[in-house]
Amino acid sequence: MRDQRLDKLADVIVRYSTKIKKGDLVAIGADPIAMPMVEATFEAVLKAGGNPFWSMRNSTFADILFEHGTDEQLKFLNPVEMYLTETVDVSIGLWADTNTKSLSRVDSKKVAMNRVANGPRMDTFLKRAADGDLRWCGTLYPTLASAQDAEMSLAQYEKFVFEAGLLHLPDPVAAWEQIHARQQLVCDFLQTKDELHFKAPARDGHDGTDLRVNVDKSKSIWINCSGGENFPDGEVFCGPQSADGHVNYTFPGVYNGREVEGIRLEFKDNRVVNASATKNEEFLIAMLDQDEGARNMGEIAIGTNYSIKEFSKNTLFDEKIGGTFHAACGMGYPESGSTNESALHWDMVCDLREGGTIAADGEVFHKDGKFLNSAWPGNE
Repeated sequence: MRDQRLDKLADVIVRYSTKIKKGDLVAIGADPIAMPMVEATFEAVLKAGGNPFWSMRNSTFADILFEHGTDEQLKFLNPVEMYLTETVDVSIGLWADTNTKSLSRVDSKKVAMNRVANGPRMDTFLKRAADGDLRWCGTLYPTLASAQDAEMSLAQYEKFVFEAGLLHLPDPVAAWEQIHARQQLVCDFLQTKDELHFKAPARDGHDGTDLRVNVDKSKSIWINCSGGENFPDGEVFCGPQSADGHVNYTFPGVYNGREVEGIRLEFKDNRVVNASATKNEEFLIAMLDQDEGARNMGEIAIGTNYSIKEFSKNTLFDEKIGGTFHAACGMGYPESGSTNESALHWDMVCDLREGGTIAADGEVFHKDGKFLNSAWPGNE
């Protein structure tokens, strides 16, 4: 018998996140290990009147490609995958890792080469999403590999994942609708501002964080992320116009399974001018140098999911932790007011829960990881 929590998750994604309607062509992208969730989602799409199909993924194929592929093959843009990106009405991604470290020893130049090659497909995906032609949602299917990263048993990790999505509540859709309303108050406030100032105290031998981000209200657009495209969700973000200062990221930056610790980035005119790390610095630099746009800040965001309290080494959850902010190097989302293009989009998370502040046009509205307005998230 299928875990009923999977059926509940599938219902939320189909009925709330992607709002599937009769006739929609729906791609369900997943590794075979996630078959119980594929089946639950397939059934939910059918009940909503959509036309689902399973777009099989397998991380082992990537391992084989990086080990045996030539440069020409690494740069190949698969026309079938491009056609799907251009054609489907809805894309549902079920992320299910069997080995989160499989790319750890792959030459970072090969990884960058392959991501650049797939840049046109990502650009098409983002443009269609921004234009409203493509609806999408990505969620995680709990696996032993992800549980191990989070240093939990599988049962503990499943509880962590499902509660982060509020699936333990009687009506998760109603709960997310309430969250959307609270987050919209934050977006409405920030949409009237031009500059954010993030500060976090020095500790563990680093000089803290002191970062000013231009979010010009006439150009940057604040987006309310409440379960529509990521699930679980819980953030507000926009496309920054410029960034100056430095940030010491509290948690390791995780990208393609590679962990980079002690990241310090210095920005000038929205561009990383100095980058360092205490572990895997070479990988960090290689990712930032993969194309012209990779060193630019493409996103600035505030985490608002106070059901997620601990770091799990999975960006889907870590960037949403209530009381944190994150900035992404590389590609920005067009609908957020960013024009930056890159094959990279790397979210890095900074904790503000111990002495951090965020000010908007000089007014502190977020302190020690909490919004000061009682009507905003985290004050339920």
